[in-house]
Amino acid sequence: MANSTHLEEQIAHLTRTVEELSDIVARQETELAQITRRLAMLMEREATRELDAGGTVPLADQRPPHW
Repeated sequence: MANSTHLEEQIAHLTRTVEELSDIVARQETELAQITRRLAMLMEREATRELDAGGTVPLADQRPPHW
């Protein structure tokens, strides 16, 4: 019986750990999506600012050389 109790405790601990990690991953997914949107917005804003200042097309938007 003691071995059964020990296994049940381990399963409960592992279940709790998996649930905690799942919550962390879900939160990080949301944060990463938000950061990605903000970065895209900032890149667009900077490209617009460069063009308004009389610059050329930002390097990030140019095609690389064919070689």
